[in-house]
Amino acid sequence: MKTITTILLLLVSVTGFSQIYDPVKWELKADRFAPDSARITINADIEKGWHIYSQAQDKNDGPVPTSFEFAPNSGYELIGKTEEPVPITKKEPAFNNATVSFFEGKTSFSQKIALRASDSLQIGVAVTFMVCSDEMCLPPETREYSVTVKEGPAFVAAAPDAGSFEPEGSNLGIWAIFFAGFAGGLLALLTPCVFPMLPLTVSFFTKQSKTRAKGIRNALIYAASIIVIYVTLGLTISLSLGPDALNSLASNGIMNLAFFIIFVVFAMSFFGAFEITLPSKWLNASDKAADKGGLIGIFFMAFTLSLVSFSCTGPIIGSLLVQAAVNGNVTGPAIGMLGFAVALALPFALFAAFPGWLNSLPKSGGWLNSVKVILGFIELAFALKFLSAVDLSYHWGIITREVFIALWIVIFGLLGFYLLGKLRLPHDDEQKKTSVTGLMTGVLVLGFVVYMVPGMWGAPLKLISGFPPPSFYTEGWSLQNTSSAVAVNTAQAANISTVSDNEFHCPHGLNCFHDYETGMAYAKQVNKPVILDFTGWSCVNCRKMEDNVWSDKTVLNLLSNDYVLISLYVDDKTRLPENEQYVSETTGRKVKTIGNKWSDFQATHFRTNAQPFYVLIDHDGNMLTKPKGYDTSIDGYIKFLNEGLKNFGS
Repeated sequence: MKTITTILLLLVSVTGFSQIYDPVKWELKADRFAPDSARITINADIEKGWHIYSQAQDKNDGPVPTSFEFAPNSGYELIGKTEEPVPITKKEPAFNNATVSFFEGKTSFSQKIALRASDSLQIGVAVTFMVCSDEMCLPPETREYSVTVKEGPAFVAAAPDAGSFEPEGSNLGIWAIFFAGFAGGLLALLTPCVFPMLPLTVSFFTKQSKTRAKGIRNALIYAASIIVIYVTLGLTISLSLGPDALNSLASNGIMNLAFFIIFVVFAMSFFGAFEITLPSKWLNASDKAADKGGLIGIFFMAFTLSLVSFSCTGPIIGSLLVQAAVNGNVTGPAIGMLGFAVALALPFALFAAFPGWLNSLPKSGGWLNSVKVILGFIELAFALKFLSAVDLSYHWGIITREVFIALWIVIFGLLGFYLLGKLRLPHDDEQKKTSVTGLMTGVLVLGFVVYMVPGMWGAPLKLISGFPPPSFYTEGWSLQNTSSAVAVNTAQAANISTVSDNEFHCPHGLNCFHDYETGMAYAKQVNKPVILDFTGWSCVNCRKMEDNVWSDKTVLNLLSNDYVLISLYVDDKTRLPENEQYVSETTGRKVKTIGNKWSDFQATHFRTNAQPFYVLIDHDGNMLTKPKGYDTSIDGYIKFLNEGLKNFGS
């Protein structure tokens, strides 16, 4: 009762003055941050000396809290409660020392809404508030406003299970990473830093142990220690970077450029220009620990092997970690290192169990250095892939398809001549004869070179699809005007924020769009369903799908005649205009480029950021069937497209 009396006295005191107070100015605006979502922002500009109260203020303790009422409308629904910043709190003597929460100066409230249509929408908002100063309070007031959500693109209505969708082929990716690591471990065994250690280490365990069983046990512990060391390395990288960072590596221009430089450095090291070594104090400390004996001693023997062999294994490990990070998921580096460690450790355990096998091993010699040189050429070839990814993302047009293939022809041509003994590098022994193995391997490599030559004039080269730039990224690619540019209307095209379609080509001469709104508008005109193709310039699996699946006559016919293709590149580095940049509601990151925009679009609506990713939708954005990820089954893709057509017509 005392509180109510106080409020009445404060309000009555206002009437004793002829001045009309209006200390709060309200401004409302609505921003569509996704095709099916918007945010209404309510800004309050409060004069100095006055304040309004928080929505959470208990009206029974004194002042009237600020509240917002949104007029019901079938075109939207509220998402959660109206958000506000952290208020100022203090005890207020005028309200019987009750704790009050209030705002001064400028403050903003925001309300997220889900939109049910892409049309323009007007929403009524009633704002109820009470404003006070240290001397008086004004009566509670309700003001009515109207805010307009501007028309946006037709949106994709996510399917019930879209949030849990996992692209097909993800398990295959993990196994591919494991076997790539396993192959890397086998190659590491054949380097001059590791191969000579094999008989020495096995002999040590078999001769120093009192029984054969103990020797085998110690060798198994040694092998297990190798696995633990390398898997720990992979896990450390995985956990320190996290899934978002690993996924962004593939499309990050600076990182791809850094990887290019790293691979070139690794190649030069394998060619004999220099050795990559670790500090000697690390080796000495590990060696001392190995002298202690027991399980700890065996572990540090394995650790010493890892350090001593780093000049040979380092480039292989580095290459595997990079490939696993950019092509796999968060567990990629750990899986890759598991495969590498198993291949490296397995021979130590097997030869300890069957020491007689040691006699069948070839003797160390110049062939071990040849293995390093071969790996150097392979590292150099892979380095170009990372440089090409940068070129594609920024549209430099330097490493075009012809240039890439020409450089690979030179690299593998030199490798072929090296295998035939026609080329020598610093650490190679003088070779008077070419071995049968070298001859046969050289012929295979030079045959591969001949296979690539027609690619200079447009041959598909399916054997290496995914590595060279796409077939349309050729000399003069941005100046050609192919059928990929389908006109909608000049006025609409002028408002497109992305690069215009006639600056891009599409695989196999398909008609396609690179902007969602334009593509959807065209689909309505021609009354065809839409295939959303979330892709990337640096996406190897995207190129494999285009080269091996889309090239099929039936698939190509369906894409060309029955669908409108919208290819959205999630790694396009073209910057958005300042007024179109925004903070993603899904990731909390600033969306600055066209690639950021489409990546956020995919993550927001489909809860996945993997590419390739194909979604069939109708003109209202409803999915026609379950989305599809990487899957090279042509029959499966035809079934996918036909199912979408059937559901579109029903």
